[in-house]
Amino acid sequence: MRFSELRCKEVINVCTGQRLGYVGDLDIDAVTGELKALIVPGRLRLFGILGREDDYVVPFGCVKTLGSDIILTELSGEYPRAKAPRRSIF
Repeated sequence: MRFSELRCKEVINVCTGQRLGYVGDLDIDAVTGELKALIVPGRLRLFGILGREDDYVVPFGCVKTLGSDIILTELSGEYPRAKAPRRSIF
């Protein structure tokens, strides 16, 4: 599957039913080429004037299903969030 196909898929947590958003970036191990996590951009604060919330970092091990238009994840408890550096090569 190509990254451009992943960007069109919405990420949903099946534990809470929360819609996290759409895939914005990937965390890939440069040595092994293994996909480590999906990065979902945080929500806009005050229409983007105050920036964004921290990004959701969804470990690839928590991904349960890659559907045709949805990615189902199983994140229990607090969601891992971080300020992901903007270093996209696309």
